[in-house]
Amino acid sequence: MSRGAPPEVPDTMFGDDDYREAFGEEISSTLDLDRWSTGLDLDRVMERFRQEIATAVQKEGRLRAAVRSEIFPKLGTRTRALPEAGVYKVTPEEISLIHERLLFRGKVDAVAGSHAAHDSLPIGISQLGVGIVGYQGTTGAFSQRLFRKEMSSRAASPLQEAKDFIEMRQNRYKGPKDSMSRMACRGIRTYAERLALLTKSSAEWRMGLGNPCAHELLSGSGYASLLRCSLSVLQRLIHEHKKFVFVSGALHDRGFLTMGFALDAGEYCLLETLQSDSEDIVEGWEYGSQGKRMAWQFVRDSTPSIVKGLYRVSDYSAPRLFYAHREHVHEAAWVAMADSMLRPERGFPMLLDVAEMTCRSAFGDDGFLGLVHDAYAQAGANLQFFSERTTRR
Repeated sequence: MSRGAPPEVPDTMFGDDDYREAFGEEISSTLDLDRWSTGLDLDRVMERFRQEIATAVQKEGRLRAAVRSEIFPKLGTRTRALPEAGVYKVTPEEISLIHERLLFRGKVDAVAGSHAAHDSLPIGISQLGVGIVGYQGTTGAFSQRLFRKEMSSRAASPLQEAKDFIEMRQNRYKGPKDSMSRMACRGIRTYAERLALLTKSSAEWRMGLGNPCAHELLSGSGYASLLRCSLSVLQRLIHEHKKFVFVSGALHDRGFLTMGFALDAGEYCLLETLQSDSEDIVEGWEYGSQGKRMAWQFVRDSTPSIVKGLYRVSDYSAPRLFYAHREHVHEAAWVAMADSMLRPERGFPMLLDVAEMTCRSAFGDDGFLGLVHDAYAQAGANLQFFSERTTRR
């Protein structure tokens, strides 16, 4: 997440005008079930898809021309702009050197994490895994399992204890504690990825997923200890190691990604530092007084050293946001692009995909749930505590 974490439910009501502008029809029409298609009218569905997609693609073509002619030349004049902001072209010779001297010699490691979870009435279990890979093989794989159980004060009678548990379980999803536990798992996984890059890899270059100063780290996900540890690891990564590149595969910063589609294959641009994004996170998060001071100090001292940029390796692939240390930002862009060029139709670093697949194969849902099923069977519970369906998203 590039800015403050959005709430799961908007705290304001949208108007009908907003809906009309977004979807091109009245909400009353959408809510009228008689206007819905009956069955799967494939011909009409495909015709609507073709029209809508063609219109959207034509609009993007006009936007692309405007961005290249009017916006790219002015990147260096924006408020708080980087002196080095602008568009650059990587040459085939530079990419070849990265392949020969860094990637295929095992001098780049990538890390990815996984999170598998089981939730039932008696217990919640989360499995967190982190995998590190380079082109010379797996560097390491690490896992941690968290067991969440309801605890009650010792009741005077079994009846009172039963009432206490019913009350706790009924209210589990009504308060902040369950969302906090989910945030804790995301925060710990994100922290573990960065710690593994820093302390478990010996490669010259380290590659990670997403924003290095992710929201869950700058906020501590609501936990003071996680905040302290996260800021310490990020400070070491930024000020001591420096040779890192993080690449985002998500549709965050859609305004910048719109600009990215104006890049030609083999181009990259430098946009700004992470200071502004990080200030928004700290400003919008509720800390204790000490946590707020720590976060602000980190933002002032460290985030101006991290540059956000965009690259594109193929006309057939999407642009990618990347983050790197200011002192090595050009070489970082080359490393990310050289690895992404191995699969130009995807345009995303292959090492990160391999790290994710490695982590999922070692710590994914299938193996994890197999262990859980076996443990229930050994306890004589079989499948009575398993829901037949997962929660609808």
